Amino acid sequence: MMTAGLARMGKIAASAMVVLMVAAGCSRVATLPEVRVGEVHDAPAYRIGPLDNITIFVWRNPELSTSVPVRPDGRISVPLLEDVQAADKTPTELARELESELDVFIQNPLVTVIVTGFSGTFEQQIRVVGQAQQPRSIPFRANMTMLDVMIAVGGLTPFANGNRATLVRVVDGQQKEFRVRLGRLIQDGHIDANVAMLPGDIVIIPETFF
Repeated sequence: MMTAGLARMGKIAASAMVVLMVAAGCSRVATLPEVRVGEVHDAPAYRIGPLDNITIFVWRNPELSTSVPVRPDGRISVPLLEDVQAADKTPTELARELESELDVFIQNPLVTVIVTGFSGTFEQQIRVVGQAQQPRSIPFRANMTMLDVMIAVGGLTPFANGNRATLVRVVDGQQKEFRVRLGRLIQDGHIDANVAMLPGDIVIIPETFF
């Protein structure tokens, strides 16, 4: 009887081990490395997005210089030119295109484009959804970390399960999920839970279940 009981317990233990191994193999949620002090990440060149505000300066032609918002369709209208595509271009790229277009009207135009209000393209925004105080999209900036993002959205709500939060990121053309421990970072103050952000990241904060 005792031998049979031990055998049965052994089978149960083996089955439980198989279940754990399968679950671990099926899990697609990884953990990101923490941010090291003084670590610097290269930021991609800023690309103009819908709802950005830009100032266009045309040298020696003040009547053509203007400040305009980028329309939701990504285009702008400036003196002498209508419906110029601005979104998804760097300020330098847009300036060179405006020079080419204005060359029909004035001799050797010299244009400078300055972005004064930032929204960025969707690919350069970071989105925070779920149990944040102010869920929203925020523009990415160089060397941004998760702590910066959480400050921008006002932190966690009282109902947030911060340690079960997920960061969704495109890696090598594929969308992957990473575990981030916002409770440890925000509520417990452990800076080792901080992680570096990249343009296009999505942070999903679930609700806790009591």
